[in-house]
Amino acid sequence: MRKFIYLCSHLCVQVPLLPIAVLTVIPLAVCPSWRPWGAADIPVLGNPGVGQWIVIIVVAYTIIDTVRGMIDDLRHGRVGVDLLAVVAIAATVAVQEYWASWAVVLMISSGEAIEEYAQSKAESSLTALMTAAPQTAHVVRWPGVRVAGVNTGDGSDGSSDDRGDGFRKVAALPSSAASGSPDAATSHYDTVAVESVTPGDVLIVLPGETVPVDGELLSGSATLDLSNINGEPVPREVFAGARVMSGAVNGSTTLTMRAAEAARDSQYQRILALVAAAQDSRPAVVKTADVLAVPFTVLALAIAAVAWLVSGVPTRFAQVLVLATPCPLLIAAPVAYVAGTGRLAKSGILIKTQDVLENLGRVTHVFFDKTGTLTVKQPQVTRVEMLPGAGTHLNEDHVLMMAGVVETYSVHILAKGIAKAGTEALSRLHRRFEEGQRLCPQPDADWPGHGRDYPVVKHIDEDAGKGISGEVNGHKVRVGRLSFAASSEDGFLPVERIVPGRATTDGDRRFGKQGEGRLADEIRTRFGMLAPDEMASYVSVDGHLIARIVLRDVPRANAKSALASLRGLGVAKLSMLTGDKRSSTAIIASEVGIDDVHAELFPEDKVTAVTTATVTPSRGVTMMVGDGVNDAPVLAAADIGIAMTDGTSTAASESAQVVILNDDIAAVPRAIAIARRTKRVMLQAVLAGLALALIGMVAAAFNLIPVVVGAFLQEAIDVVSILWALTALLDRD
Repeated sequence: MRKFIYLCSHLCVQVPLLPIAVLTVIPLAVCPSWRPWGAADIPVLGNPGVGQWIVIIVVAYTIIDTVRGMIDDLRHGRVGVDLLAVVAIAATVAVQEYWASWAVVLMISSGEAIEEYAQSKAESSLTALMTAAPQTAHVVRWPGVRVAGVNTGDGSDGSSDDRGDGFRKVAALPSSAASGSPDAATSHYDTVAVESVTPGDVLIVLPGETVPVDGELLSGSATLDLSNINGEPVPREVFAGARVMSGAVNGSTTLTMRAAEAARDSQYQRILALVAAAQDSRPAVVKTADVLAVPFTVLALAIAAVAWLVSGVPTRFAQVLVLATPCPLLIAAPVAYVAGTGRLAKSGILIKTQDVLENLGRVTHVFFDKTGTLTVKQPQVTRVEMLPGAGTHLNEDHVLMMAGVVETYSVHILAKGIAKAGTEALSRLHRRFEEGQRLCPQPDADWPGHGRDYPVVKHIDEDAGKGISGEVNGHKVRVGRLSFAASSEDGFLPVERIVPGRATTDGDRRFGKQGEGRLADEIRTRFGMLAPDEMASYVSVDGHLIARIVLRDVPRANAKSALASLRGLGVAKLSMLTGDKRSSTAIIASEVGIDDVHAELFPEDKVTAVTTATVTPSRGVTMMVGDGVNDAPVLAAADIGIAMTDGTSTAASESAQVVILNDDIAAVPRAIAIARRTKRVMLQAVLAGLALALIGMVAAAFNLIPVVVGAFLQEAIDVVSILWALTALLDRD
């Protein structure tokens, strides 16, 4: 009840004519013909009573307000088609049908209220995004913490002590603050408007609060709810140094972060910019509906005029016009499209304009980038191969764990995949230890994975393009190319250890590189050949080459099902565009179910392929799906460009019209399904509303519907069409 009362009061504030129209019924019912001034006939109007005069005044206000709205529409390039309402309400007064006049005023005002409700309901998902935007931020005032480029504490700017990372050399914080105690964390901060935050400020985000700006996590770890950004249902745990995004909701512990962007440049503001652009746009089909309302108006006036001329009764003119409602065109169509836009946003899919929603439903040819779109973003570890005859107490999990620890510090393309596999291997080793297993005998009990402690890493050194080395629990680990992993500190392969039984020749010593090449070939032969789509990193421990880690570009788990869904939606052709070599591309294509493959392409070749399909006669709509950064030119070349992101990168490439924020390829067929259902619902609402209005006008022309009844019936038609348009919000795909 409270919610209903709030809704009614809100609508009355938004549409002030509604309560006026409701209250007007009292004098019209109580004293319609009371004339304290006596007989005083007025042309056309006759001699109305007090109640009738009040209706006339309200009618005059309604006409003036409606005409003003029509003029404003014309100024903004839209056709003002409320002429029917103006003529209908004036006609009811002219024929002295004051109850009908009141009914039309009530219907106009309640129609505006229904439109207001429908628009707010359709925009609910978009509005939720906007209202969740952070408004304030807590800027830390601990001694020594830089705030907006100035160090605080001790009355000094600290310029001579600034370490370059935002902190000065000061006395240690109290142990409670160092440990992340909420009381310590929250006792020295100022709450400011989010617009006042500048890059470099250190911020506190309290439990349950929204991260105000993009930045870097300074706390050891944090749990973030990213559902507002990318629809990710499960909170994500991040660790020190990770990027945290504005719009993410903090978990149950206080976190500390350093701002990297101003509020206006942060992730959430970019999302809001896309939402605002979509709300302000008007799809071509809605513009067409506005234009079609003009011939509908002409048709209604023609039917009303014929009914008057044939019957000779002026009331017939008013009877027809009170039923002539263009609302299915003017309201139902845009409401359906806003509802569809909201459904897309709720699914983590943002569109830049509503025209995109119209075109999405007509897609017939989809192009996919391979790496990062059909496949995961980094090559993944598929297996570990131990070197035959190497002789080691270590197993595959030990190798993975040590290599993963070292690769954590690398920026190489394979590093993240190995680091991820290493983390999983460490968990398995810990689990085995807990179960009582001791996989490495003494004196090797100090190998990583024995006990609950994490490995101690020292002396990391990366040789760009070759590999990375370091110490893990005191053991020297090298990961990278074969020549790098197997070589000793002097750069030569320790051949007598790696290839048992083979003597080191003078030729090997004199021609080190040639000997190294021969030995490398022998080692690869002992490992076996790699498949065309595989790549490897080699691992040595304490100078002994012991294993290689094999990686490959693996398809997303749901890529094949997503493509099958597209075919089920009637998308005629699916293609892959990639710069990768043809042999590895063919393997991925067969796994996901794509027959049309274009490999070894340069960016301009991708553009040519899409452009050729786009300009083909009798074509449908082409769509390109990529990562939104590397594929910017080809995204712009397609009719629709879709950028897939995980919410941690830029919200969208400027060339993409659609942004998938949850990095889920299944969102591609879902977007098409939502677009098609939105258009279907819109057409149903419009055609049903116009058909009912036309039937009602014809019936009124034959005097089958009284003018007062017609006014209420017209409102019922509007309600039916608008409510039907709102069903585009329902998830029935």
